[in-house]
Amino acid sequence: MSNSIVLPAGSAYVGAALVSTVWVIVGQAIVVARHRGKSGIKYPQLYAEKAEAQASRAAHLFNCAQRAHQNTLEHMPLILVTTLMTAVKYPLLAATACAFWSFTRVLYTVGYTTGDPAKRNTRGGILGEIPLFGLILGSTYTAYQLVQGA
Repeated sequence: MSNSIVLPAGSAYVGAALVSTVWVIVGQAIVVARHRGKSGIKYPQLYAEKAEAQASRAAHLFNCAQRAHQNTLEHMPLILVTTLMTAVKYPLLAATACAFWSFTRVLYTVGYTTGDPAKRNTRGGILGEIPLFGLILGSTYTAYQLVQGA
């Protein structure tokens, strides 16, 4: 009985791509904290209230940063599961798509934190759906192949 796990060639790239998602989340958390401090919004308040955001650009920017971070967290289960599943058969595809998604999240955050939420889409939002969709298809096809081979 072997105690080792054999990973497909290219798995190191998958690991690196997954680590890039951690850096995106940490970076976004720093951006949120910076905007929280500038806005004066205290914990545990998750967002500035509508009146606060209308009265203060700093509070509005805090909401934008917080929403960009939250949206990324909402996507993480999809990215993690589909990247790992796709990587079983197609590690380079999985790594490339995951890393590209991370890059688009940076663009998304930069666009969102301009204070104009529409710029989240022109700066990475829509673009980030392409690798996500690819990972969903890749993971579905990989699961199909594994079931067929079982």
